[in-house]
Amino acid sequence: MTVAKVSEISATSSKSFEDAIEQGIARASKTLRNIRGAWVKEQHVRCDQGKIAEYQVNMMVTFVLDD
Repeated sequence: MTVAKVSEISATSSKSFEDAIEQGIARASKTLRNIRGAWVKEQHVRCDQGKIAEYQVNMMVTFVLDD
């Protein structure tokens, strides 16, 4: 039997949403083992003087628990 857990994380990037997702997964994988997937729950941008300064994603990361 496989049991999984879901953790919500937030990640930011000055480049793009895709980069924020990649950085978030990379960082989560340093402390979470057996990551199986992620669901991007929300996307936000932060603006400065009318231009996008930062991309933010909130993700639900699914990982399988060890036996």
